[in-house]
Amino acid sequence: MEEQYKHVRLSIYQKAKKGNYYCGDSYFYKETEDAFICALADGLGSGEMAHESSKAVMDVIEEHTDLTIEALVRKCNEVLVGKRGVVLGILRIDFTAKTYSYSSIGNIGVIIIEPDGRRHRNIPLAGYLSGFSRKLRVSRGEISPGVIFMLFSDGVNDRRLTSKYISTNNVNDITDQYKELYGQAREDDTTLIAMEYV
Repeated sequence: MEEQYKHVRLSIYQKAKKGNYYCGDSYFYKETEDAFICALADGLGSGEMAHESSKAVMDVIEEHTDLTIEALVRKCNEVLVGKRGVVLGILRIDFTAKTYSYSSIGNIGVIIIEPDGRRHRNIPLAGYLSGFSRKLRVSRGEISPGVIFMLFSDGVNDRRLTSKYISTNNVNDITDQYKELYGQAREDDTTLIAMEYV
């Protein structure tokens, strides 16, 4: 699935773990006049209960898109009391300041591809959200047109994303190539979101 907004072009590939009807991964994205936000959560385990937790977190983010990443994570933690935990990644692009910020807890990966082809791989914080207060690290940087962000769950092998086979700067081609090359080898719920700041 590909969508084009004023400032961001994105493409998404998602598949449930083999044999499951429910995907334990949930995502949300929205572009406003001032900012773009994208979040991806993976409920612990798989199936319906994992989906319930990840969806609850996305509902919180959808209701509070104006909050900082730190405040969003606190609110997400609150809704998880009594539910399965989740791992979570959130990306925010500020169009006015021309900056980006992101945070990743657990095995939600973030790769940034600069216009010159340089790639940066985020090292997420270990652990998961489960209703208890926890440490958070938010990475920030300046943004320029042509930067690509890839946000992905642990069903995606990041080595495959950085291989010579995924050799394009077109977000739709990134998800299409990944699906074509690796879409059948799904040992877990798989979500790949490729976004370009245009």
